[in-house]
Amino acid sequence: MKAEHAAAGAVLGFLTVKCTILASNAAAFPTLRASTDPVPGRISLLVPVRDEEANLRRTLSGLLAQPAHEILILDDGSSDATAQVVRALAGDDSRVRLLSGAPLPTGWTGKPWACHQLALTATGDVLVFCDADVTLAPGALAAVLAALDQQGADVFSVFPRQLTTTLGERFLVPLIDDVLLCFLPHGLLALPVPLAATANGQLLAFRRRAYDQLDGHRGVRQAIVEDVRMALRARRSGMRLGLALGGDLVTARMYDGYPATVAGFGKSLLSAHGGSRAVLVATAGWHLLAYTVPWLRLGLPGRRWGGAMWSAAAALGLAERVVLNMKTGRGSWWEAALVPMTPLAALPAYARAMRRNRVWKSRTYR
Repeated sequence: MKAEHAAAGAVLGFLTVKCTILASNAAAFPTLRASTDPVPGRISLLVPVRDEEANLRRTLSGLLAQPAHEILILDDGSSDATAQVVRALAGDDSRVRLLSGAPLPTGWTGKPWACHQLALTATGDVLVFCDADVTLAPGALAAVLAALDQQGADVFSVFPRQLTTTLGERFLVPLIDDVLLCFLPHGLLALPVPLAATANGQLLAFRRRAYDQLDGHRGVRQAIVEDVRMALRARRSGMRLGLALGGDLVTARMYDGYPATVAGFGKSLLSAHGGSRAVLVATAGWHLLAYTVPWLRLGLPGRRWGGAMWSAAAALGLAERVVLNMKTGRGSWWEAALVPMTPLAALPAYARAMRRNRVWKSRTYR
């Protein structure tokens, strides 16, 4: 009984802290707003692509609508019609250059290598790296640059509004927002706290001098989660890191269905846990305890105080998802009903992350 009360108390404390940080971020975490200001200076919009034919048919028009002085797209060895789609949709837009990526050298992972090549070619004062699955609404680039200036940032990252269609996506993809908004109070970014850092490589902007000072993507060339590693390097170098939610201006659909979501999460989970499989297993177990077990303990007789704590924990888990969806603009309040099952839905991703090798975009990483 004492052990169960202790477990219930620990879970309730954990969720209380998360919801407190979330409430703070719901009020303070910035969301991009449309800007009518002219885009200052020379802006390079840089897009690494590998087998992105389907995404580019949907997103390239939004990229082309942005007032960047150059739009560089690097085809990193695609096996589909990616290059043909770029040529067809870009037409005679003189700002667009389609680059052919060099073979991946030893000691590099794919995305840092593609971004490194883009940066070598870019001529802008600000480098804006954008993934092919990101849709930019009119005015998005101006809003990014305005927020970068407002936050006085050297490195600025946008977390797009994540679009989810299938049930499997709805289980897992919102966890990206959960980690951001429930663990990192935005106010910490203004304080000298080196570990208060994260980023999202889906849209990541650098002032050129900051990018060069960090040695760019060469400095994170072996990282699978290169965006977070870059943010940590920036903070440890004394640079200012800016963050914002994409709102209506920056949206993305990362994965098409549950299997693709599991594969995507499984690629990066181990790196996100410091490369420790023990921490990975502990995290999976803890989230089962925090979000699934409270619902299994509801209504059990003879556990008045413990039962009350489990009930409160179950309620906080639901409230957490509701507030997250409200803050990010995703709506879909009914997704709160998925919270008790989410740790179970995540187990295949954890199992995939435990493997010695990971395959992503037809490349194998150890």
